[in-house]
Amino acid sequence: MSTVTQHRAPQFVRLAKQERAHVSFVLDGVPTQALAGDTLLTAILLQQRHVRHSEFSGRPRAGFCLIGACQDCWVRGEDGRRMRACSMRVEAGMRVMTSTANAGDER
Repeated sequence: MSTVTQHRAPQFVRLAKQERAHVSFVLDGVPTQALAGDTLLTAILLQQRHVRHSEFSGRPRAGFCLIGACQDCWVRGEDGRRMRACSMRVEAGMRVMTSTANAGDER
């Protein structure tokens, strides 16, 4: 079951540099695409309204500092590996979970 937000509109809209190669990856069990060079944060927010839900408040989070300092954009691979979405580039075949409930063990 996908944990993609119920809002139809994504947080980000791509306005420029659309000529880059497409990269396929899986977001919360749903196949999707990004462009080569996109960060995970960009790729996720082009698909949905938030990156994850806070483990403390349960409220949606969409990143904060966007430079890797705030700890607000952590997501996990389906294997449980933690990934900082704002500084990691999306790679072909990545399997990303925005909900920690289904993302493997705590590491």
